[in-house]
Amino acid sequence: MNRLVASLRGDKVIWAIVFLLALISFLPVYSASTNLVYVIGKGSTLGYLVKHLGHLFIGFIIIYWTHKIPYHYFRAISLIGIPFVIILLIYTLFQGTTIGGANASRWIRIPFVGIGFQTSTLAFTVLMVYVARYLAKVSDKTYSFKESLVELWMPIFGVLIFILPTNFSTTALIFSMVCMLLYIGQYPFKYLLIVLGAGIAALLLFLLLAKAFPENKMFSRVKTWESRIERFVDDKPNEDNYQIEKAKIAIASGKIYGLGPGKSVQKNFLPQSSSDFIFAIIVEEYGIIGAFGIIFLYMLLFVRFIINAHKAPTFFGKLLIIGLGFPIIFQAMVNMAVAVELLPVTGQTLPMISSGGTSIWMTCVSIGLILSVTRKEEEVSLDEEEKRKREEALQRIIDREVSLDSALEEDKEKEEVQHDEKNPLEPILNQQ
Repeated sequence: MNRLVASLRGDKVIWAIVFLLALISFLPVYSASTNLVYVIGKGSTLGYLVKHLGHLFIGFIIIYWTHKIPYHYFRAISLIGIPFVIILLIYTLFQGTTIGGANASRWIRIPFVGIGFQTSTLAFTVLMVYVARYLAKVSDKTYSFKESLVELWMPIFGVLIFILPTNFSTTALIFSMVCMLLYIGQYPFKYLLIVLGAGIAALLLFLLLAKAFPENKMFSRVKTWESRIERFVDDKPNEDNYQIEKAKIAIASGKIYGLGPGKSVQKNFLPQSSSDFIFAIIVEEYGIIGAFGIIFLYMLLFVRFIINAHKAPTFFGKLLIIGLGFPIIFQAMVNMAVAVELLPVTGQTLPMISSGGTSIWMTCVSIGLILSVTRKEEEVSLDEEEKRKREEALQRIIDREVSLDSALEEDKEKEEVQHDEKNPLEPILNQQ
């Protein structure tokens, strides 16, 4: 165990927070899974808990091996990864599966193992690394908008255009996080405004095409977006209102201390209680204290991201921490905002707490990359400390040798004085 802990490099506080979030997730997921077992009639609570444990176990393996890879290797990986994820998104758009009777063209089924995988989460991670790579590459150069249009914006819009038809919330999240990273990475603000205008125009064109060709599969989710926005601003009873109302009842029932672990009532009525609305179940069972505890952990994680971004040894490392770390916190805030009806239903999970394989694994990839940057910083500090210790040890050896030589000289002088005192006539006899 000690050897395993010793092998964990990077920011130990980030390690501890991620482990604590994963540990906290067990009871809410176990409790909320009763909705799937007794209401839907699928599986068992223990089975869902074991499945969640398996997802987290694989996730921590991903963190461990990712943080061992020098982070600068991911420059080349992102360059290769962009065309790969675009091809994967195209395949997903036209060959995506249907899960539980719902349109799920954002998922593909991994062959042989039968596990569902949401390709947009992989595309998100690869794209953020690619943008960080580009900004680090041009940080000390002068470039035109046309040059950045080809090398930067074509890959970005190439990814977004194939996510938009099936997942507007993820597209909006990715685009906003990319713009945030570009702004922090000192991309010219006037260029960014041009792209924002072009992005809004492209979205309007997409909506117009959806109105013109409503039966086309490419636009099948547009009605869902419209209805969700309408339901958010409307007081009429509907499915989204039902979910939000149940979430608010759960939150109100929790009060300060909560009903206690496993004692949630609304988990039996609230759809997606173990994933999208797990925050409401946490508040119901653990109260406002539990809610603030979760928020505190995410805020502490956010502070560690800022500190490590400031201390990162390279500009690419700084952007990597910001580009991968901030979306984790933003996604957590969106999930909690949906539960209290500050935002319309988006389908964003609570990182490292909600059940689900893909969301956990890609969050773990991002955490592993961030730890790889902090690991490099730690190695630099360790090298400097080791160098200082070597210099101190060498100085001690030199001082000891000098002291030894001085002692030998003193002993020699003493012996000569003693010899002269014993034979006072010896000099005279030697002269004769």
